[in-house]
Amino acid sequence: MDVLIATKHDISVLRSHRPAKPLVPPPARAASPILAALLCLAAAGCGAPGRRLVGPAPPEQPSDPPSTFSIVAFDPETGDLGVAVQSKFFGVGAVVPWAEAGVGAIATQSYANTTYGPRGLSLLREGKSPEEVIAALTAPDAEKEFRQVGVVDAQGRSASFTGSRCIPWAGARSGQGFTAQGNLLVSQACVDAMARAFAEARGSLAERLVASLDAGQQAGGDARGRQSAAVLVVRKKAGYGGFNDRYVDLRVDDHRDPIRELARLVRIQVGKDPISLSRKLEHQGHLEEALRVVEEASSRDPGWDAPRFEAAKLLFRLARTDDARTRLQAAVAIDPAYDHQHFLAAQILAQAGLEADALKEVERACVLNPEYKHVLRRELESPSSAFAQMRMAIEGLLVD
Repeated sequence: MDVLIATKHDISVLRSHRPAKPLVPPPARAASPILAALLCLAAAGCGAPGRRLVGPAPPEQPSDPPSTFSIVAFDPETGDLGVAVQSKFFGVGAVVPWAEAGVGAIATQSYANTTYGPRGLSLLREGKSPEEVIAALTAPDAEKEFRQVGVVDAQGRSASFTGSRCIPWAGARSGQGFTAQGNLLVSQACVDAMARAFAEARGSLAERLVASLDAGQQAGGDARGRQSAAVLVVRKKAGYGGFNDRYVDLRVDDHRDPIRELARLVRIQVGKDPISLSRKLEHQGHLEEALRVVEEASSRDPGWDAPRFEAAKLLFRLARTDDARTRLQAAVAIDPAYDHQHFLAAQILAQAGLEADALKEVERACVLNPEYKHVLRRELESPSSAFAQMRMAIEGLLVD
């Protein structure tokens, strides 16, 4: 795999097919006092307190600099574009990742100039190469030497820029279809591991991006530690209801192990979490295998109720009633004051034909939250409801 290394103020570019064109920035306009204040606040969100996008250069060693590493990538098989990032910084997902389906993806970090995101995507949309985009973004920026940015377009071409005043270790590693960059890292080993992991990982683009982050963290990652992580993947009309392109848009804003938590969320998103896998196996008729999946999940995470509810349903279907009751009781016991626990238990018991037990759980749910009476009224309107065979008993409960 052909790979280029970029450190300090070098730009690393892979397979740029167009000659660079001079790009003239728009003339500067004086900012209003309100706009200046907003810019100051925005800058402070990604650097030391009081950072500004204009005016005097920031200090050589800010009092509380964020340390960040990210990967920007393109999947030629699906056309997906995405960014994943981890930082010792609260809510990094609101700052670093930018992407547009069919256009490209950008990570802007290290005293991030967030205008690099939308402006860079606009330039990519015009047909500029990643190299040209970076040149256009950094040329008019008086503080470019504090910036770091990675760009990948919808052809898989990549480029990166690391300003000479980014806090070391700072640099990037780029290859066909990806660029990994970071600042205030323990060493270059972080981006090397990210590049290697991305090339070797299998699965969806989101999974490969998070695997790359994890490899970077295992290789040392941030010199200051961990706090937040995010992944953004875009695909044409793959967002909710087909109304946008945000195929995967997940953030962990404040967590002791943000990459691990992000990986868990990605598994849920792409249908590879234990509950999704178990239900798929159940639908295929593999009940014992489906049960094994959720039982293992319960063992790994004793405080997670969902696998126990799923196990109870499967055990009832397998006619192992005593075991099913045990799992159901264990699930409810995780948070017995939570009304929905009792309602879920009631549904499962009703489906198993244990109407008396189901009614007791319904009563407990209604005591904890009387609004469940409205839910039950709606349930009785559906012939397919688990409570349909309990109509008379439920209606008696609903009498005020």
